[in-house]
Amino acid sequence: MSSAQSPSADRYFTIESPSEGLFKAKGSKHLGYVFPVSSKEEIEHHLQQLRKQHHSARHHCYAYRLGAQGEVFRSNDDGEPNNSAGPPILGALRSKEVTNCLAVVVRYFGGTKLGVGGLIEAYREATFAALDQGQIVERFIHTTFKISFSYAKMGEVMSQLNRWSVTPDATDFTVSCSLEASVRLRDADAFAQSFDDPGIQVQALRTK
Repeated sequence: MSSAQSPSADRYFTIESPSEGLFKAKGSKHLGYVFPVSSKEEIEHHLQQLRKQHHSARHHCYAYRLGAQGEVFRSNDDGEPNNSAGPPILGALRSKEVTNCLAVVVRYFGGTKLGVGGLIEAYREATFAALDQGQIVERFIHTTFKISFSYAKMGEVMSQLNRWSVTPDATDFTVSCSLEASVRLRDADAFAQSFDDPGIQVQALRTK
């Protein structure tokens, strides 16, 4: 797993599945957790679960990034000195260039204060420890189209899908013919324009 990736407009990197790590400093234990997420509802769910699991811990600090370019983000120090916990966690996510990802570090105080510098290191390293135990994977943004046509156009539509190496996500060949097909965002315009027959209707449904 490399320490830095190179995301483009329609791809990004995220953690494949939840993973955990540990960083110890002067008796304090910092338990790092990372989760793949796609919504704030998922983020809140994971936070609630960890707060229940570690109800005796003093701090549950976190950061997350959402969106292909990590354009939605937040960090929370959860009672630690200002900018000593949440921002270092967020910085670790940015360093690995992962998004759609939540990182939480749960701290159990060991009796010796670490100071702001020590806290920054501990929260950052606990996040890296969790990320290093997981697998960073590449994901692509897709646009899904609904394609509507008559039975007479079936061969033409299927031929075009085959040319794009696209397998329909869903089909409905009852009263009339329609199907849903997804392509990478970078190819969306060209894909839609390739159906230039007025008897074939192409409608963009969603991009994610």
